[in-house]
Amino acid sequence: MESRKVYLDNSATTIVNPEVIKEMHPYFGDIYGNASSFHYFGRQSKIAIDNARMKVALLLNATPEEIFFTGSGTESDNIAIFGTLRAYEKKGHIITSKIEHHAVLYSCKHLEKVGYEVTYLDVDKNGVIPITCLRKSIRENTLLVSIMHANNEVGTIQPIGEIATELEKINEKRQNKIYFHTDAVQTAGKLDLDVKKLGVDLLTISAHKFNGPKGVGILYIKKGTNISSIMYGGHHEKGLRPGTENVAYIVGLAKAFEISNVRMEESNNHVLLLKEKLKNGILDKVPEVVVNGSGNKAVCNILNVSFKYIEGESLLLMLDINGIAVSTGSACASGSLGASHVLSAMGVEPVAAQGAIRFSFGHYNTLKDVDYVLEVLPKVVNNLRIMSPVWNKKFEKNH
Repeated sequence: MESRKVYLDNSATTIVNPEVIKEMHPYFGDIYGNASSFHYFGRQSKIAIDNARMKVALLLNATPEEIFFTGSGTESDNIAIFGTLRAYEKKGHIITSKIEHHAVLYSCKHLEKVGYEVTYLDVDKNGVIPITCLRKSIRENTLLVSIMHANNEVGTIQPIGEIATELEKINEKRQNKIYFHTDAVQTAGKLDLDVKKLGVDLLTISAHKFNGPKGVGILYIKKGTNISSIMYGGHHEKGLRPGTENVAYIVGLAKAFEISNVRMEESNNHVLLLKEKLKNGILDKVPEVVVNGSGNKAVCNILNVSFKYIEGESLLLMLDINGIAVSTGSACASGSLGASHVLSAMGVEPVAAQGAIRFSFGHYNTLKDVDYVLEVLPKVVNNLRIMSPVWNKKFEKNH
């Protein structure tokens, strides 16, 4: 068997596009001024940031004044949640879902400890939030709704536009507006993020999910949104995110976002072909598997499959030995051996949830990558099941 390296963990991070690296390069050496400085060197950096802001705003159908650069998607989520709540005089109620990224869930858990009320919405078997559940959860003291655009483990796309329309109707009858935030980290470069069509007040993006650099993100804040800083130290990003700007990474983010939007249809068709080939191959070659999530309402690059009667961590390690990189869920939760909170919320039975693997594709994956996985995976699964007492007991019962 030919040994090769196959990277199928693109929902955790992606390789930086060579064009992006080229765009960033001058800002590591030739153009090095602090963007806050008034001299020539500072103005060069300031112009680069301004151009990047305009480019991102155009792609989001926003204005440059509504675009804020941050250090990550997690930081953007935190500023959005804590910043909007801090702007209110009194503590109140927050609505989110049980399948959010931990950047949102852990923020909400902390807020509960300091006196806020939080409703964690249930999802259906495909991971979709029913609008009726959201509607019933609204209270007089509801301040914020935070629902992710697409889930990072199973790829399920939430009806963000419908939620925004529902909240708009409710807000017409209220004195205090309910703000709406969405974490769009997994959809940037894969879905149209026209903020006016989505109808959100705040939106989060992270560059490293669409072939940009790690360590830089975006927070879109709709004009008129009442938000306060949660960090202090300077005037940068209108005082909302103080600290010397990472010019090279901001430039890289804008370039990567531009490229991903230009090639979106081509890239989506490509990764969907790869995902379907892998899914059909697994269903054909490996017994006792469950595909988690809805293919009809999911981003095109994520395939979450449960291999019953084995541990997902064991399968991940054996695939890694064979040069195949995958995940058992979100990268931020990889230190936990418990069942995925996302799959648990979807009602996936524990024996299946424990054996879940996320395959996530990117622009640079190939059909040969899928062929290699389908060559290795069935053998690895079979070898692990041979060592599983539960599998052997089931096998003996059936034979």
